[in-house]
Amino acid sequence: MTTLGIIQARMGSSRLPGKVLRKLGGRSVLERVIRAAQQSGVLDTLVVATTIEPADDAVVAECAAIGIPCTRGPVDDVLTRFLGVLDQHESDVVMRFTADCPLLDPHLVALAHRVFTASGVDYMTTSITRTLPRGLDVEVVRTPVLRAVDALATEHHRTHVTSYIYTHADDFDVIGLTMQPDLSHLRLTLDTEDDWKLIEAIVGHFGDEPISVRELANWLAGRPDLIELNAHVLQKALVQA
Repeated sequence: MTTLGIIQARMGSSRLPGKVLRKLGGRSVLERVIRAAQQSGVLDTLVVATTIEPADDAVVAECAAIGIPCTRGPVDDVLTRFLGVLDQHESDVVMRFTADCPLLDPHLVALAHRVFTASGVDYMTTSITRTLPRGLDVEVVRTPVLRAVDALATEHHRTHVTSYIYTHADDFDVIGLTMQPDLSHLRLTLDTEDDWKLIEAIVGHFGDEPISVRELANWLAGRPDLIELNAHVLQKALVQA
């Protein structure tokens, strides 16, 4: 089974423009996501899918510097961006990542891949019933299913790539992966300046290497002051593309 990883990345962000190329411990946020995905050891190919906007020339340049393939497509129709990657790279399975998750855990990525492979389902995600911190989610989908969604998905479903699948679960074999203990109270994604303050503090403490979710959660349990930094931040609703 050939597994293709796709990281969606762009400089445009309504709440924190340019966040994917901010520097964390000497590396860009995007490079940290790339490295964590690669360290999972389950990907045959990893590609960054960015947009045709001039601002995203910087993302293309960063990918060239890192040595990672990069493709370009529409800004809001992210599904079309992903399909463009599929047209260039053969795969049986796609793992979807977003470039605003610099604390991605390689061990979780590998675990999700193993569970998906053993299950034989069409789609699996860690966010149907959330027990992981936001920012550490993993999604896996069979390539033919992702291609089939192209004819079905409209509006915000094209922005969120896989949302048509899990909101129409009667039409697909869908499972959710949950983990214990429940760490869903933690917010470890990057979307605001307050998110940045927390993530910067984490990287400042742990250094350059990816951190396991368990080690990170244990440390944060003793730092409620850091958890409070972004506890008030609300995630955008699904329909808010």
